[in-house]
Amino acid sequence: MIVSVHQPQYLPWLGYFDKIKRADIFVLLDNVQFKKNEWQNRNRIKAANGLQWLTVPVMYKYPQLMNEVEINNRDKWQHRQRQAIISNYKKAPCWSLLEEFFEEIFSSKWQYISQLNIYTVKRLAGILGIKTPIYIASELGEFPEDPDGRLIALTKHFGGDKYLAGSGGRGYMDMAKYVQNGINVIFQEYEHPVYKQLFGDFEPFVSAVDLLFNHGQESLKILGGEE
Repeated sequence: MIVSVHQPQYLPWLGYFDKIKRADIFVLLDNVQFKKNEWQNRNRIKAANGLQWLTVPVMYKYPQLMNEVEINNRDKWQHRQRQAIISNYKKAPCWSLLEEFFEEIFSSKWQYISQLNIYTVKRLAGILGIKTPIYIASELGEFPEDPDGRLIALTKHFGGDKYLAGSGGRGYMDMAKYVQNGINVIFQEYEHPVYKQLFGDFEPFVSAVDLLFNHGQESLKILGGEE
């Protein structure tokens, strides 16, 4: 059984969902330290004038865990993002596929960034047609604070014998610990597909919503390189 673990991100890119798709069990690691200025409270879309950030403002105080970080709802981030989505994707071929999804994001009051991200990851995985069960780390009990120890324990929690890591894991994972625990580490090597987008030349590494708006029900095949 293949287990994979990742922090919940906001409107993640295609490689994130490829990782979920390749795993038998996927765990959203919401109880580790929040990483400022990364992908936990922002992502990019392709806009008429180039790449555009969609950022959720947070009230972060070091060293808060991700599930402790509150969203700054005094900021009108939902209004700005609604306008950005409408202005850049309203004419997309599959606009209606995500209309309800974004209405939920922009009309609900979210207290914590982890709460919002867990919702977006689960809903987008479902819309893509990914069937992998998704679990929340903070709901599973206590695990070691050591990063490798935590991943090993989570893998064993589900009876897994394989751990699917991102390609960057080679730089910081202690592989000997996994071998000692009978866990085979697989590294994701994701090749980003090229697909039809709005607004000119192709731009990779944007939020997966770009693919869904442009290709709808064909998105899962394209994500997996089947087209």
